[in-house]
Amino acid sequence: MGKLLGMLGVAVHAEGERYVVRADQIAATEAPYDLVKTMRASVLVLGPLVARCGEAMVSLPGGCAIGTRPVNLHLAGLAKLGAQVKIEHGYIKATASRLTGARIYLDVPTVTGTENLMMAACLAEGVTTIENAAKEPEIGNLAAFLIKRGARIDGAGTGVITVQGVRSLEGADHEIIPDRIEAGTFLMAGAITGGDVCVRRCVPKHLDGVVTKLRETGAEVVEEKESIRIKARRRPRPVDVKTFAYPGFPTDLQAQMMALQCTADGTSVITETVFESRYIHVPELRRMGADIQVDGNHAVVSGVKALTGAPVMASDLRASAGLIVAGLAAEGDTEIARVYHLDRGYERIEEKLSGLGGQITRVKGSTKREATV
Repeated sequence: MGKLLGMLGVAVHAEGERYVVRADQIAATEAPYDLVKTMRASVLVLGPLVARCGEAMVSLPGGCAIGTRPVNLHLAGLAKLGAQVKIEHGYIKATASRLTGARIYLDVPTVTGTENLMMAACLAEGVTTIENAAKEPEIGNLAAFLIKRGARIDGAGTGVITVQGVRSLEGADHEIIPDRIEAGTFLMAGAITGGDVCVRRCVPKHLDGVVTKLRETGAEVVEEKESIRIKARRRPRPVDVKTFAYPGFPTDLQAQMMALQCTADGTSVITETVFESRYIHVPELRRMGADIQVDGNHAVVSGVKALTGAPVMASDLRASAGLIVAGLAAEGDTEIARVYHLDRGYERIEEKLSGLGGQITRVKGSTKREATV
């Protein structure tokens, strides 16, 4: 994302755990394919560029291979705000002299769609109402940042967001909320290994749906103000899980939960309601001895006493994490290829798991990158 912003003329500097961003001058309005194809979140420059510069040309996004994730709701919303939007040669082209407030109803509560339109509406003339908006904590955190910068936003974190447009935004300091998916992944790792793990500097209420399911597996979970501790003393009990938009069980923890269910004492059922192709990791878990049957958006997981190490390949960011979680509990070594996906969602995951007693190393080769667990 820093590289992409740099191509637009934005200065981005890392200072330890802080990033300093200067965007007083925008030199370009094109987000090229070479960068956008690697990270779906790149599409989030679309709304701000159109609102501020009156134009944007953004490549259709890429990212993880977990199914069709169209940006049609982003484009329809921008059109409601008065932008001229078309797709040519794989690029989204949008122009507007100035956006104007409008009522926007999202057919599904898309996170990036809500964020894109909320940012665009900040500089639109008049009032914008976004209905059936996504409720994820990240939406509220983005709104809090924009409000510090002079935006007028009400209802972020609910199904209806109202934005009163302003002429410009100014700089501000902001602390990003902890990553609930990273926190949930470490809790799953603790559960599958029969471990005792405390995840600090997290927001427990953001993980209510996850904690509920972990307790159903028989694990002891203790929540403090900014930490969650899990103690897993026995083989997990089977538990059924259905993924939903927040505050439901997150689809981004489905692969990690499936790994845990593979070792349960009984049969579990996963129902994936968010992405239609998010079972790509199933064949890889089967290579490790898992007993999983897939029927449409349902996966029936019959627990086995122990997984076994095997060479596997990660298809996407969360599949990488799910295979690592499985590898921690498997007998023998597990080699996971294509773990470059990991670094878009986890910071030094191998170091953190090693600090908990996991035996995990990252190997960098000339043709592929892999992890051994």
